[in-house]
Amino acid sequence: MGHHTRRESLSAPHVGSRPDHFHEAFMADLLWPFGKLEGIERDDVRETAYEIFFTACRSSPGFGGRNALTFYSSSNSHNEHGGEGSLLPPSSGTNKPGGERVVTTPTSRVKRTLGLKMLKRSPQRRMSTGAGAGGAAPAPPPSSGGHGGHTSNSSSPGYSYTVPQPVRPRRPMTSAEIMRQQMRVTEQSDNRLRKTLMRTLVGQMGRRAETIILPLELLRHLKPSEFNDSHEYHQWQRRQFKIMEAGLLLHPSIPLDKSNTFAMRLRDIIRISETKAIDTGKNSDTMRTLCNSVVSLSWQSSNGVPTDICHWADGYPLNIHLYVALLQSVFDIRDETLVLDEVDELLELMKKTWSTLGITRPIHNLCFTWVLFQQYVVTAQIEPDLLCASHAMLTEVANDAKRPDREVTYVNILSSVLTSMQGWAEKRLLNYHDYFQRGNAGQIENLLPLVLSAKRILGHDFTITEGAGEEEREITLVDSSGDRVDFYIRSSVKNALTKIIESGNVKSDTAEVKQEASEALLQLAKETEDLALKEREIFSPILKKWHPTAAAVAAVTLHNCYGAVLKQYLGTVFMLTAETVEVLQRAGKLEKLLVQMVVEDSAECEDGGKAIVRDMILYEVESVILNLLQKWINERLEKGKECFQRGKETETWNPKSKSEPYAQSVVELMKLAKETVDDFFEIPTGITEDLVLDLVDGLEVLFQDYASFVASCGTKQSYIPTLPPLTRCNRDSKFIKLWKKASPCSVGAADQLHQNIANEGHHPRPSTSRGTQRLYIRLNTLHYLHSHLHSLDKALSIPPRTHPSTRSRFNNNRRANSTTASYFELVSTFIQAAWQNVSEVAAYRLIFLDSNSVFYDSLYVDDVANARIRPALRILKQNLTLMTGILTDRAQALAIKEVMKASFEAFLMVLLAGGSSRVFYRSDHEMIEEDFESLKRVFCTCGEGLIAEEVVEREAEVVEGIIALMGQITEQLVEDFSIVTCEKSGIGLMGSGQKLPMPPTTGRWNRSDPNTILRVLCHRNEAASNQFLKRTFQLAKRR
Repeated sequence: MGHHTRRESLSAPHVGSRPDHFHEAFMADLLWPFGKLEGIERDDVRETAYEIFFTACRSSPGFGGRNALTFYSSSNSHNEHGGEGSLLPPSSGTNKPGGERVVTTPTSRVKRTLGLKMLKRSPQRRMSTGAGAGGAAPAPPPSSGGHGGHTSNSSSPGYSYTVPQPVRPRRPMTSAEIMRQQMRVTEQSDNRLRKTLMRTLVGQMGRRAETIILPLELLRHLKPSEFNDSHEYHQWQRRQFKIMEAGLLLHPSIPLDKSNTFAMRLRDIIRISETKAIDTGKNSDTMRTLCNSVVSLSWQSSNGVPTDICHWADGYPLNIHLYVALLQSVFDIRDETLVLDEVDELLELMKKTWSTLGITRPIHNLCFTWVLFQQYVVTAQIEPDLLCASHAMLTEVANDAKRPDREVTYVNILSSVLTSMQGWAEKRLLNYHDYFQRGNAGQIENLLPLVLSAKRILGHDFTITEGAGEEEREITLVDSSGDRVDFYIRSSVKNALTKIIESGNVKSDTAEVKQEASEALLQLAKETEDLALKEREIFSPILKKWHPTAAAVAAVTLHNCYGAVLKQYLGTVFMLTAETVEVLQRAGKLEKLLVQMVVEDSAECEDGGKAIVRDMILYEVESVILNLLQKWINERLEKGKECFQRGKETETWNPKSKSEPYAQSVVELMKLAKETVDDFFEIPTGITEDLVLDLVDGLEVLFQDYASFVASCGTKQSYIPTLPPLTRCNRDSKFIKLWKKASPCSVGAADQLHQNIANEGHHPRPSTSRGTQRLYIRLNTLHYLHSHLHSLDKALSIPPRTHPSTRSRFNNNRRANSTTASYFELVSTFIQAAWQNVSEVAAYRLIFLDSNSVFYDSLYVDDVANARIRPALRILKQNLTLMTGILTDRAQALAIKEVMKASFEAFLMVLLAGGSSRVFYRSDHEMIEEDFESLKRVFCTCGEGLIAEEVVEREAEVVEGIIALMGQITEQLVEDFSIVTCEKSGIGLMGSGQKLPMPPTTGRWNRSDPNTILRVLCHRNEAASNQFLKRTFQLAKRR
């Protein structure tokens, strides 16, 4: 076992004799294992112990005996006072004439065996100069003198005088002098004790110490006159009574019957003594009762058989308190960290008290182990040799614990002592980061073996026999030590980190402290790393002697503890921030260090440390950051949805200003999208292409939903008039006849209608309604949305900002497979379809609703020549001018094209579905053709190249083909109609008696469409056409 030098120890005051409160400060967490003695002070125990010790050694050299005794090594004796292997060595020294034993140059076998250093002091360090030297003076030659408190009795050899003696040369102190000095017994008390023994043993010098009831003898032979005052005498008497009460009544070695008369009498006397000193004279009845009771109680036996030992001080725990007080005298009162070199002689003398105190060798070994350990504790743990000595004594204790003849009392004491020592030591080992630093960490090397030895002793199954006769039963005490070192490491590391956490206040329960929590966690990571390095450098090399992977266990514990705090912190994180990323990256760095420690420390393990690594719950920083990034994306997309929902609820499609002719909802939406993309790349972590695509997918859905909302304005079909039923023209139809009868004047209703239209043509104003203008705002909004997709796409495509993907995606190669290399290709296509729909709706609303009065409702009504298209074109030009003034440049071309298509559709509706108010002659087709050319010219000249002429011509082909039909003769139309109808219906050639089927109305006008040709015939004001329609389809006349 390694030894830790005192130079490495924590500093402590070096005093000769520390006060009790100093000891108590260090004993605060060391439990006294021997039970309490109520009402008896420590000084009382010490003085009584000295009295017993002196009485037992009275015949030994230096204690007043005339002849020196020869003591032999305990290794040569096998009784209970020694035994093979006992640490009770023989004395070393010389016997002076007169029976005084002195120690000149002691060589201690005990100290050598326990690893304690010899003091090697100068002989003058413990020398006596005679009676006034401070120690007990050597016994002078017998002399005759008077009786009194300070005179000697001639029959008491070895009695020490207190009167001044002639100065003598300095000499070594005797064992008796050393013991009196060590136990702080005054010379006056020592003189009283010697006087009592002298009086007690008159004529009985061979009487054994274990037959002397010392407190009773002291009460009998010492009178108040031998004390300084009555109070001192009363206190001294109270001490004797308290000792007898403890030994005979409270803690007797042989249990008392509750009705024991002697015990009751003794209690009464003790109670009386509490208030005043009792009379101890020879004629005192109280004294006679006391003597009778004490003697009777002391000499009783458990089985009724007479005994040769009186039992007044051998009951537990009184006997242990007394014996421990004796053992504590082996420590130098001038430096309590040191054991006297004379320890062998003193321990040999203490053996003489065993019979009186009921001490056995196993109990002595256990008590001496405790005393060494306790002294290490109360002296501030500055002398590691004491701890090593205590551990060495545990070897003897372990051997004793294995003996089959253990008694109940011994097992109980053993358990209490070891549990107390273990509890004190484990408190430090379970928190060794608090109790040990770089300077004194070596103490662990001494403390740990002691704890493990205690655990091993307690770990054995102790079987003891309790009771007697029929009540005899066996009790098994079991305690298993387990892998304590592993537990110490995990506990201390965890406790150290917990204190760091508590001092750092690592909490993140509210939004106000999120930043502080992040900073605290960063600091905790640094301190955890420092703690790991400290563990590896200072503690692990020591603990590795008992645990091969000590550093790995510490690293795993730190990893798991920090992981628990990190998990708690992440539980309150709902959105990824720069602080959170920094915390996670710092955690990843810490994890790499701890894993490296585990790998290095467990490299020599059979499994390469895999079992230890499995205990580590990895932080998975990359996965956590990825999940938080995904959560961040979802959070931002949710904000986008909220913005979109607000737009749906509040949007009125009124522009904020002429400079911003679009909806405010799209401005807010695209602003949020731009901030999201910018903030996304501000996150200080590696952004992979997968994450970019996740964000793009969410934005695309958002933009698509918004585009759908903008395009939700109906369809063009809602503005196209319902087709009137097909009828045949009649030159003299009832409508014309009634109109002529009702309008006898030269200017009729039709003429008034034409006049109103003409006036509007001369003073044109735009007929565009507010609803149509709001559709223009929708178009601008879609173009604003589409135009900002490019800037977003550019922001997402900056090469240094992304890293290759680490996971596969279904659409991972979307950009690679696309010719445009755009993130928003899908939504871009969707927006284009949306503004196509809005453009159509706006155009058809403008033509069929807003311009209906000058176009479909008035063009060619009743007469082609008087209802030409010129007024409608003037209004159309004004509407187009207003349109181009509202729409953004990029939206104008498609919108005008759709207006052109709607105008052409309206023109065809006038020609083919104009109702009963329109009739055409074959000769009208030239004017109609001229009007249509004018309509085409409006769009060709609108703006600067908004619509190419070839586009206009391509869209006009259908209208021009139908106008050409109107120029054909009726017969040709009938022939073409019959042929086309037969082909379309699958009849082939017409047979006799067959009728042509009515062609369906498709709405797709074309000169080769049978329904289109039929409608031209229906509007032809000729008899041939009228007859054909009547004969073939029985169409009704117009009314």
